[in-house]
Amino acid sequence: MSKTLVAYFSAGGTTARVAKELAQAAGANLYEIRPAVPYTKADLNWMDKKSRSSVEMNDKSSRPVLADRGANIAEYDTILLGFPIWWYVAPTIINSFLESYDFSGKKIVLFATSGGSGLGKTVAGLKPSVAADTVITEGKVLNGRQTTASLKAWAETVI
Repeated sequence: MSKTLVAYFSAGGTTARVAKELAQAAGANLYEIRPAVPYTKADLNWMDKKSRSSVEMNDKSSRPVLADRGANIAEYDTILLGFPIWWYVAPTIINSFLESYDFSGKKIVLFATSGGSGLGKTVAGLKPSVAADTVITEGKVLNGRQTTASLKAWAETVI
């Protein structure tokens, strides 16, 4: 079995909970992707066109600064990469994360939490942020309570 990392960004705690459960079920290490400036509730108000998250998502070149670069990506073959869906795609901090490391030859499997949408065009939006030989695959939206058994079964199919 390859060495696996569950890396995730969570704005409100939902993705964090799922990521921790997934890492445990998959026997993987866990890494939190954190912005240098944490998001406030006002920053996440998607109904406010001037909120930080709205401004970032309307500017595809936006790259929020990361709090650290402590993920030792070189140690891993597979990265299960999780995030909440924002405007039908990954938050731009995920591009920041992908552009901060060398993912050459790695396999990245996406998972997300969402209030109602699927992964949409997320793979296409993230592919330019990694090396050409990095494999990014659409994984699964993991909403609601997941059982350890279902998470383990899903992880075994993608790792």
